[in-house]
Amino acid sequence: MWSNAVKRILVVDDDPAMTRLSRLRLESTGAYEVFTENSGSRAVETARACRPDLVLLDIMMPDMLGNDVAAAIRQDQALSHIKVVFLTSLLKKGEERRSGRDIVIAKPLNPDELVAVIEHELAQDGLEPTGTDFRS
Repeated sequence: MWSNAVKRILVVDDDPAMTRLSRLRLESTGAYEVFTENSGSRAVETARACRPDLVLLDIMMPDMLGNDVAAAIRQDQALSHIKVVFLTSLLKKGEERRSGRDIVIAKPLNPDELVAVIEHELAQDGLEPTGTDFRS
């Protein structure tokens, strides 16, 4: 059974405009409390502080790759349960890849797609009710 509580999302991207726009769109739904980080190397510390339900994570960042951030999150027992959605410009628009519990989505996403992806991924863990299928 899901909770009606606001879900916490951590957006990690070296592009401040991306984190700012993501925060604005997600918070506008009223369903999310959004934290942002523009440094991969500080992302794990930020995740420890805010305890997100999901991390939206850019793969290509100058100081620490998203894969390394995700690995550090998974090695931390208190954070290992957190769902990670990777964003990359290395895929074509509309393309996605799955590996285990991870999903990799092409960016940029339009604001409504961003919300749909997060709703869908949280629903996979029973954290959020949704009828949204972002792949259609």
